[in-house]
Amino acid sequence: PIVMANAGDPVGTGLVASLARPGGNVTGLASLSPELNTKRLEILKDAVPKLGRVGLLRPSGHNISWDLQIKELMSAAVALKLKLEEIETQLDAKGFESAFKTAKQRQIGAMMTITTRPFFAERKRIAALAGQYRLPAIYFQKEFVDEGGLMAYGVDYDDLYRGAAVYVDKILKGAKPADLPVQQATKFEFVINLKAAKQIGLTLSPEFLSRANRVIK
Repeated sequence: PIVMANAGDPVGTGLVASLARPGGNVTGLASLSPELNTKRLEILKDAVPKLGRVGLLRPSGHNISWDLQIKELMSAAVALKLKLEEIETQLDAKGFESAFKTAKQRQIGAMMTITTRPFFAERKRIAALAGQYRLPAIYFQKEFVDEGGLMAYGVDYDDLYRGAAVYVDKILKGAKPADLPVQQATKFEFVINLKAAKQIGLTLSPEFLSRANRVIK
């Protein structure tokens, strides 16, 4: 048996047959990556007046998770009347620097990233470059904001990991993974860093700030 702690799109990536009936030896928790990317795009538009062009930072190459996220985001961008531009990057210092230079050259108004572990590992570098190039950016985990990033909207991972432990307990007591529906995340966090906003000259309205779970001053 395999218990997922934070799968982005377990149906789309083929890990389970459906959320209600996983059907195999895999079950657990889903973190809703494609859907949350759409929400981040909405937040970015609310935060940046007259935003027209958004840069989507993504690793070079392809995998099914990234492709699913991009497909969802492209549809959302059309609905929000935004132009979404993919900016590929190599996962090293030179690659990230080049990606942000490209964003500036293309007159990108704000940035967001694909939800992927390699970017989480490089969160300090990415947040620093967004500040250096004065680009408003939203991230998929609060830890980016802890490293100086502007804002993050995502699931409460502590809650997902606790849920995964409950599933492990059930399976050890005899439950079959195929009979345990995949649970979707229910707790979310929106964090804003006012220091980062000041650094890039972005003023956020009191109404916008009131939506956050935590504001860093």
